[in-house]
Amino acid sequence: MIEGAAFGRDTVDLLNLFKDAEDAKDVEDGTVIFDEETPGEVMYVILRGEVDIFANGVLVETLGAGDLLGEMALIDSKPRSASALTRTDCRIAPVGEERFLQMVKETPHFSLHVMRILAERLRRTTAKV
Repeated sequence: MIEGAAFGRDTVDLLNLFKDAEDAKDVEDGTVIFDEETPGEVMYVILRGEVDIFANGVLVETLGAGDLLGEMALIDSKPRSASALTRTDCRIAPVGEERFLQMVKETPHFSLHVMRILAERLRRTTAKV
């Protein structure tokens, strides 16, 4: 399931916030962005392409443009709960802790977008139980 379109205007706003990020990078199809159980000091905004998320070797979901990945480890300072592997060629923007905290403080719709993503993922998880 591609998540980017799920939040409509929030997704557009998020993409606009990061579209000109100087540290955004192009990543080839089949590239591991991060591995499960590794420390997470950076989250990523997907600007273009699709990324598969795996937990315990099982495909959990596919994320697309406007989605965040790696935010949980950044928020709670625990090891990553899943691995991320590009499904297509992608462009991603890294967001470190300092930048994340600054955006939460100064950009309310960014905070709201993060909360909506976390809430939607939690709802999907509990619906499977």
